[in-house]
Amino acid sequence: MNKHYLRLLIAISLHLVLICCFGLTASAQNEDENAGGGNLKYIDPRIGNVGQLLEPTRPTAQLPHQVIRMYPQRNDYIDDQISSFPLTIVSHRLGQVFALKPSVKPLSLAAWDQKLTFDHDLEVTRPWYYSTYLVDDDMNVEFTPGKKVGIFRFAFPHNSLNKSLLFSLYNDGTGSWHFTGGNEMQGMETYHDDIKVYMYGVFSIAGKTGTVKADKLNTDDAANGNDVKAWISFPQNSPDTVEFKYAISYISAEQAKENFDKEIKDKSFTSIKNNAEETWAKVVDQIKVTGGTEAQKRSFYTALYRCNERMVDISENNKYYSGYDKKIHTSNRPFYVDDWIWDTYLALHPLRTILDPALEQDMVNSYVTQYEQGGWMPTFPVLFGDNPCMNAFHSSIMILDDYRKGIRGFDSLKAYEGMLKNATQATMLPWRNGPKTVLDDFYYKNGYFPALRPGEKETVALVHPFEKRQAVAVTLGGSYDDWAVAQMAKDLGKDNDYKKFSSRALNYKNLWNDKVKMFIPKDGRGNWINIDPKFDGGMGGREYYDENNGWTYLWQVQYDVKGLMALMGGKTLFENKLDQLYRESLGRSKYEFWSKFPDATGLVGQFSMGNEPSFVIPYLYNFTNSPWKTQNRVRFLLDVWYKDTIFGIPGDEDGGGMSAFVVFSSMGFYPVTPGIPVYTIGSPVFKKVTIDLPGGKQFTLIANNCSVKNKYIQSAKFNGEPLNTPWFTHAQLVAGGNLELEMGPKPNKSWGVQ
Repeated sequence: MNKHYLRLLIAISLHLVLICCFGLTASAQNEDENAGGGNLKYIDPRIGNVGQLLEPTRPTAQLPHQVIRMYPQRNDYIDDQISSFPLTIVSHRLGQVFALKPSVKPLSLAAWDQKLTFDHDLEVTRPWYYSTYLVDDDMNVEFTPGKKVGIFRFAFPHNSLNKSLLFSLYNDGTGSWHFTGGNEMQGMETYHDDIKVYMYGVFSIAGKTGTVKADKLNTDDAANGNDVKAWISFPQNSPDTVEFKYAISYISAEQAKENFDKEIKDKSFTSIKNNAEETWAKVVDQIKVTGGTEAQKRSFYTALYRCNERMVDISENNKYYSGYDKKIHTSNRPFYVDDWIWDTYLALHPLRTILDPALEQDMVNSYVTQYEQGGWMPTFPVLFGDNPCMNAFHSSIMILDDYRKGIRGFDSLKAYEGMLKNATQATMLPWRNGPKTVLDDFYYKNGYFPALRPGEKETVALVHPFEKRQAVAVTLGGSYDDWAVAQMAKDLGKDNDYKKFSSRALNYKNLWNDKVKMFIPKDGRGNWINIDPKFDGGMGGREYYDENNGWTYLWQVQYDVKGLMALMGGKTLFENKLDQLYRESLGRSKYEFWSKFPDATGLVGQFSMGNEPSFVIPYLYNFTNSPWKTQNRVRFLLDVWYKDTIFGIPGDEDGGGMSAFVVFSSMGFYPVTPGIPVYTIGSPVFKKVTIDLPGGKQFTLIANNCSVKNKYIQSAKFNGEPLNTPWFTHAQLVAGGNLELEMGPKPNKSWGVQ
């Protein structure tokens, strides 16, 4: 046999073996008894657990939008050791409280530092359930969540000489532990300097209890101070399986006990688990799909799960603690925190206006309440208050979008007051909160945020030393925000504000360099700064852009596409520039490029699928004479960058921001401009999508002959009438519309052309 032919056969055989093995690994959880039925079986929280360069997804077990969130603490998915199990994740990527771990070793101070080795293939991660086998300790750990409560179940080795549970604190600051009766405990941990988090818990078996203070192991039932720990050890002849039920409160120890009694006191592990599973089933079954591949369904329903992680309701029996004024409030409305609006205004909030407008209504009401309590409309509202991240005030866009989609259950005048205050009195500086600076006054007067020239020393002390001025990104983001203020003013009959901010919404044009055909920074004297928009600006381009280079920010005018198109010289040149984006070289090695732009992942030419500002870009072909290119690009991007594997998210997912792009794009449409209640059509991956809407109505999208190959729209009908443009309205959708597409393997280049 020809040796080259033999090598080829061996290579093909090995490739097939790897595919088979990978397929088994990816589907192992689906065969588990805890996999769930219906569409739940497609959810795999491990998807995206290994980030390309940056933050991975987390396999969070929680009820939709609820406080108790748990995943084991380890370095990353690849790590085979768990350091502890948190009783809850307080905020997305911003910390946790109350560390818990089992131990089968003799009690010693060293036990708190010992890590727990586990087997990935024996780990089960579900939204409603978690289980892992600890290899070295020969024991199993299970968890299931409630709203403000959770249950851990520990199956210790039979007749183990040592069976202990160890508790410690994650955060600096004071904490406390207190045991009563051998099976009951209370705890307190200080989160983010001044927030007291309380815990009440009960063990299914009484045991010997004790604490650790000042690195001394003792049998005291109570301890308080910094870095205090607690432990409970169970008799050798006690049952092998121990359950720990607990409740969390941000209000008081008494409220933690009340949460416990109300939600979990008389409930079993199985009943809490079954309730959690049923709750998730209702959420994900709201969208039903047929057709598509198994992989596409796994990616889709896992993304839908992640779209329901945040925001979280921190209300407790009509009370809540607010980090915005450091007070406890009484209200009959839920209070939501934990949102990163720079990431979520694009698609996540718009998705919720379709699926659960009542929930979105409570969330936008929380924003308004936070403004009333804290004095500024928040940007990244979390438990401890507004966490100033990224740039711009895109809560203004979210509020406008909600309002224009008929959401009225909030004080729209108060919301507008907050929008206006942010637009006229707050600093636009990235990663900063507070009153305006001289740079903001410059922006109001000159219509752009001034940049520093290379080597020029910063003169404004409040500028973040790492995040820099981000002058172009701030100008473009501010222009979109000002457009939102103008449009809200128009809808509320505030004509003078409408005129003022409509003019400010055009500020983006002040940084258009017609020679370069890009948005280029200017200095404080109005002179262009000669840069390479592909690569200049320091780490992440932050001197001028933010996390991405000029090629991504070229398209950040989705509220005025016609204006941007005019700057580029018309529809044809606009389309040519889009084509060039996907084909333009980096001009250097990926090694060199990513050393400066690690956030610009999921690259296709200069297009970065792994960062939120790029979401709108593939849909911009629908404004050109070639809508078929949107169909092609969206399918390609979903197929390349959103696999149903641990590598299946190309960038920082940020708790639903990126997943919402997957949900919309897989269904076949997308909200190009939040603030304009219109959707543009892409290319669905499913033959049929049915969305159950509030009030018993349904929106249906049918894609006849849809397949991996048949991705191009040949013709379309909406409610039985021919549709020749790639658009339909939010009103048409929520009325229970029916969109029917005929799909084929080659583009119909005349369909959708406007």
